[in-house]
Amino acid sequence: MTALTLSTSSAATVRADAVVVGVAKGAKGVVVAPGAEAVDKAFGGKLAAVLETLGASGAEGEVTKLPAADGLKAPVVLAVGLGEAPGKDEDYDPEALRRAAGSAARALTGTKKAGFALPVEDAEAAAAVGEGALLGAYTFTAFRSNGNGQGTKKNDAKSAPLAEAAILGGKPRDKEFKAAAERAQALAAEINRARDLINMPPNALDPKTFAAEAQAAAKEFGLKVEVLDEKALKKGGYGGLMGVGQGAETPPRLVRIAYTHPKADKTLALVGKGITYDSGGISLKPAGHNETMKCDMSGAAAVFAAVVAAARLGLRVNVTGWLALAENMPSGSATRPGDVLTMYSGKTVEVLNTDAEGRLVLADALTRASEETPDAIVDVATLTGAMVLALGNRTFGIMANDDAFRTSIHEIAEEVGEQSWPMPMPSELRKGMDSPVADIANMGERMGGGLVAGLFLKEFVGEGITWAHLDIAGPAFHEGAPWGYTPKGGTGSAVRTLVRLAERTAAGDLG
Repeated sequence: MTALTLSTSSAATVRADAVVVGVAKGAKGVVVAPGAEAVDKAFGGKLAAVLETLGASGAEGEVTKLPAADGLKAPVVLAVGLGEAPGKDEDYDPEALRRAAGSAARALTGTKKAGFALPVEDAEAAAAVGEGALLGAYTFTAFRSNGNGQGTKKNDAKSAPLAEAAILGGKPRDKEFKAAAERAQALAAEINRARDLINMPPNALDPKTFAAEAQAAAKEFGLKVEVLDEKALKKGGYGGLMGVGQGAETPPRLVRIAYTHPKADKTLALVGKGITYDSGGISLKPAGHNETMKCDMSGAAAVFAAVVAAARLGLRVNVTGWLALAENMPSGSATRPGDVLTMYSGKTVEVLNTDAEGRLVLADALTRASEETPDAIVDVATLTGAMVLALGNRTFGIMANDDAFRTSIHEIAEEVGEQSWPMPMPSELRKGMDSPVADIANMGERMGGGLVAGLFLKEFVGEGITWAHLDIAGPAFHEGAPWGYTPKGGTGSAVRTLVRLAERTAAGDLG
C-alpha cells in the first residue's frame, strides 16, 4: 500500500516527483487554497490565472497538471479542485479534502513520491488528506497481466500506485498529527482489505476461502476466530445458512472473529452478509444482473475489516464480527420457492423467493450474535435493490429498533464522509410477511421492499438488544468511472462508519 508520511518541508522545498496543491471556486474565479502559498509565489502570484488559462475552474475532483516554475524542487505541480471555497472564517470540509487527495493520488499513478500541500489546519484535516490519498491510490491487480502472464517492469512501474504521499505541514513530532496519520494508515489498509475481498472473482473467493482469510488475519492480529463448517451448521440447526448454501458445491460457513480489550466494558456485535456469489438460486436473476454479484459479500467484508481495524487501533471496546458466508446457486439440491426452513432461532420461514437469501443467512447470524448479549448489534448487507431505488448508488439506508441509535449512526456516517439516510420501519408492512404455512415468509409487499427486509431481520434480534441495519446495496460496488477516492469496483462502504462507532463506544459517547 502507499506509504504515508508527515513532512515539515514546504511546497517549494519538498523533494518529490510532484507537489499537489488545492484550488477552489471563488466568487471571481479560481482561488488558491491555503498550503499552496509557496507554489503561488514561484509563479509570481499568478498560479490561479495560469490554471484558469489551462481551463481549470476549481470544481471538485478536477485535476490540472503543469510544469513547475523556477524555485520549486518538484518538477510537476498538480492542482486539484476542492469545490466551492469556504467562507472567510471557515475551514475546508474534511470530506472535500479527502476527495481531492483521492483524485490527486489516482492521477499520480506511476509516481514514486508526491507532496500534498493541501489545507492542513489541524490533525483532523491531515487525517482526511491521508485517508483520501491512501484510498485514492488503491488498485486491484491480483489477476492482471500484460497479455503474456508475466508483465514487464516498465509497464508495472507506469501502472503502480503512488508509492509515497507526504503530507506537508503535517508536524511529524506532534502527538495529535502522528496519531492521525497512524489511524489513517490503519483505517485505509482495512478499507482496502475489504475492497480486495469484494473485487475477488467468485471462483477465487468462496465461503471456505473467505473463512481462511479470517483465520489468517486472526493469527496476525491476535484475534479469536471460530469457523462453523457445514457439519456444525447442520448439527446446530442453522437452517437459514444451510438452506441458502445447499445448492452450491462449496458449503456455507459461519465465522466468529473477535477482538477483546482487557479494560473494555462495552461490546459491539457486527454481522455481515457474506454471499460470495448470488445467482438468485432457483429464482434466477435475469440476464445483466449476475455479472457483479461477487460483491454480495460486501457486508461481511466490511465487518471483517472493521474488527481488524479495531484491533490495529487498540480500541477500548470489544468488537465481535459474525460473517454469514454462503453461495446462492441453482441446482437439484437447492432450496425451492415454497420450501420451509427452520432457522437457528427455531422460527420457521417460508421461502417465497430464493433471491431474498441475504436475510436468511443474516437471521441465523443475528440470533447467534444475540446469545452473547452485546450492548448493540449492527448488521451490514447489500440486501435490497429497493434501497438502491430509494437512495441511489452512493447512499446507504439505516434502520434500527431504537431511534436514538439510528440517529447516532447517521451522524457518525456523515462525520466520516459516508453518505447515509435514516429509514423508517412501518409496522403495517409486517403483515405482508404472514405465511399460511410458517411463522413468517421471506417476502412481503413489493413497495417498500427495503423496509420489509429490515422488518424481517428485526424478528431475529434478541429481545432488549439495541440493533441497527445498514443496507449498503447502493454504495458497496461502484460500476462507473472512479471519482474522488472511490475506485471502480468494491468500495469498502460502511467500514469507516463501523470503526467510528467502535471508537465512540470505547469513549463512552453512546451511553
